[in-house]
Parts: sequence; C-alpha cells; structure tokens
Amino acid sequence: MSEEVRAELEVPEAEGESEPGSGVPLIFGRLLKRLRTQAGMERAELGSRTGYSASTIASFEQGRRIPPARFIMRADEALGARGVLVELIEDMEKAQYPAFFQDAAALEKKAVELHVFATKAIPGLLQTEDYAFAVCRMWRPLLDEETVQKRVAARLARQDIFAQPVFPTISFVIEEHLLRRPLGGQAVMRGQLEQILLHGQRRNVEIQVMPTTREAHAGIEGPFTLIETKNGRRIAYVEAYKSSRLYTDRETVRELEQQYGVLRAQALTPSESLALVEKLLGET
Repeated sequence: MSEEVRAELEVPEAEGESEPGSGVPLIFGRLLKRLRTQAGMERAELGSRTGYSASTIASFEQGRRIPPARFIMRADEALGARGVLVELIEDMEKAQYPAFFQDAAALEKKAVELHVFATKAIPGLLQTEDYAFAVCRMWRPLLDEETVQKRVAARLARQDIFAQPVFPTISFVIEEHLLRRPLGGQAVMRGQLEQILLHGQRRNVEIQVMPTTREAHAGIEGPFTLIETKNGRRIAYVEAYKSSRLYTDRETVRELEQQYGVLRAQALTPSESLALVEKLLGET
C-alpha cells in the first residue's frame, strides 16, 4: 500500500498485516465503498460491471472476503479510481494468508530457489485441494468454514509458482510418516500421493523422503523453508506454534542451509523417494 493511500485512509503501518475482517481487507472495503458511492453506483451495477453479485460486493466492502486481483483491476476501471485500488493488489494478496505467513508467502512468490523441509504435513505447495481442506479443518482451535475456504484457496494459489515462465529450483525433504498418515481418509491420501508423483516428474522439482528408519537425522528441531530471491537474498522461514518467523541474518540462514544439505544426504534419493511413493500408492 502506498504512503499516499495510507495517509488518505489514516492507516498506521502495522495495520496492514491482518486477515479478513480487519486490517487491509477492511481498509480496502472502506475505500471501495467510498469510490462506489462517489461514482453514484449501486452494488448491483458494480457487480454487473465486474462479474460479481451484489452480495459479494457487500462482502468485499465489509472486509469479510478478500477480492481477487481481477476484481480489483475491473473495479478500479469501472469506478475511475486511476490506479488507487490497483496499488492495493499486493497487500490484498498477502492478506489471504494467516498473519504469521504473509511475508513468507510474498517472498516465496518471488523465489528463484525454494527448499522445504516438512515434518507436520505434506508441504502446501504439493497439497491437493482435498488434502488442504482436511488439514485446515483439523486446525485447533477450530476455524470457521469461511476461513477454511479462504485458506485453502490461498494455499492452492501459491501453486502458481509451478507455472511461472522462468522455473524456480524447488526441492522438498518430506518425513516418511507424512506419506503414511491418511489425513482426510484413504481416498484423499491416494489423490495426494498421485499429486506428489506428478510434481516429482517436473524438471525443476526434486522430492526426497526422509525414512523413519534413519538412525541419524539433521532436522530434529522441526520444519523450515529456505528462500533465495532474484536479487540474491537468502532467507529462512521457520515454523513454530504462534511464533513462526523469517530470518535474514546470514549466521542463522547458513545454519539452516547446512542442516538442509545434510538432510538431503540422509534422505532417499529423488528416484528412490518416488519409488516409495508409488509403493505406498499401490497399498492405499
């Protein structure tokens, strides 16, 4: 969000990092309603011009739903906003995610290298829609269904990284027990294993499994993601309950890079890993 827009709406900088119902979505909705009212346009008319229902426009204005970029661009043109709404697209995209993941999601989108060590669930970039729903519905405290829908949609949107014209280098080290735990049921897990096999065939993706029988393990402290951006910045995202964070200092990032290198050496090779996934798929 530009400083001009923040000043216009009297928004403090810290308020930009929030989920639907507060922060940026609420601010966007307030601005959208103001522009629509100034244009003398009813919600139904704006909806017809942008391809959305009047009730959906109301949800956008009340900050209860996060509008996609295509709506924002159409609304900006329909309301003669001259780019004011378009400036908020990046902030709205970040607001799709839980506050603790927003910055990591923005960096992930721009990554030229991405390396993921997963211990809790199949990595979000590899999840099927059904598996993602199963994971989000198991969250405790329970999430309301609208929040579940939003988080799943945001998780699937992250997978656009596989369709980028310039392929980033992506690797995963996944704990074996995650492939054996049928979250959501056998049918859901079968679809998930099939998706892992499909992604494992991509030329820019390597998937490795860390066997449960390994006597040595370099990542016992938990999951993390290593990100390298186009300008050469190396960043680590470390997941923890209510305190997930990004590390940019070279010492911490180097430590995690060393861990990941050892993890890859300890894990099954990519071909061995896909063979194991195929075996497990045959057993489901």
